[in-house]
Amino acid sequence: MRIDTLLPLGKLDPGLREPDTPLHIADFGAGAALAEAIGYDAVLVEETKDDPYQLLALGAAATTTVGLGTSVAMAFPRSPTVTAMSAWSLQKLSQGRFVLGLGSQVKGHVRRRFGMAWHPPAPWMRDYVGAVRAVWTAWQTGEPLRFESEHYQLSLMVPLFDPGPIDHPDIPIHIAAIGPNMCGVAGEVADGVRLHPICTERFIDERVGPALAVGANRAGRDPADVEVCMKPLVGTAADDEALEAVTGTVRARVGFYLSTPAYRRVFDLHDWGDLADRAAVLSKAQRWDELASTVPDDVLHTVATIGTHDTIGAKLRDRYGDRVDRIEFSIPVDGPADAERLTALLDELR
Repeated sequence: MRIDTLLPLGKLDPGLREPDTPLHIADFGAGAALAEAIGYDAVLVEETKDDPYQLLALGAAATTTVGLGTSVAMAFPRSPTVTAMSAWSLQKLSQGRFVLGLGSQVKGHVRRRFGMAWHPPAPWMRDYVGAVRAVWTAWQTGEPLRFESEHYQLSLMVPLFDPGPIDHPDIPIHIAAIGPNMCGVAGEVADGVRLHPICTERFIDERVGPALAVGANRAGRDPADVEVCMKPLVGTAADDEALEAVTGTVRARVGFYLSTPAYRRVFDLHDWGDLADRAAVLSKAQRWDELASTVPDDVLHTVATIGTHDTIGAKLRDRYGDRVDRIEFSIPVDGPADAERLTALLDELR
């Protein structure tokens, strides 16, 4: 199992990384170097408050061995040629350490935040990945650019805009997915699938795995060639007293996921539809503080992995060791002792 992380590694609520507490862009290189020293396989960036490709350029310049990747960068708001160039540049700078993780984003954001027309995302993503790879092939081989699909028609690449071949042209592409159609596309055209934290063991076994296999079969591929990547919902702390507070925060997060229609397929599989209905009512009324009350213990511990630092590694390994190839995990690092403990936890997970 490979182990990845988001930054920052320190100064966070114990055991739960929040996307609204980003590392300052000026400190990203130092954070990536710390992750490399601790022993991570890769440093990932989500597209939230800073441009992910700029952050990773800073990380690539400050490191030599750790992998670098977009956990999720938005695909559709960018031309595939623009994304191809960002990835090509990062692969050159990192000397082959970059992974391109792409996400579709939901209809409201595509239309109202990015001002674009909306199309069914799974076939759109299939075309997008094909277009990106066609641009890379043209640059690497010198062959004319030729890509025709429903969403993209690419046929122009002049020398001024052609960066030419690089030493590591095979850039892996991962697709963020939860539904059967997008999982199928990942199995068909991607090198990996990135699962949402809400995906339970049963959902991975009964929904994700079969959908990946369907897509892989369409392309004559072995489903085992598609890396399964997971960012599990984790609650951990140094001792039981601190863990109690962390558990409350995680319970509230599960309640938020219960209230979100996009994840309803997971809860319906577990016959938790009534809980999801109740959470949705609270969400629409903006009664956010009450969402945690919709999450009983059995739901909490099915969705999230909870444990102290001396137990969390074994729990994550038992839950995901036979199901995923890459996992995102960390504990806060605010000093040398924390760094040593985290290194030991990574070894235990592996």
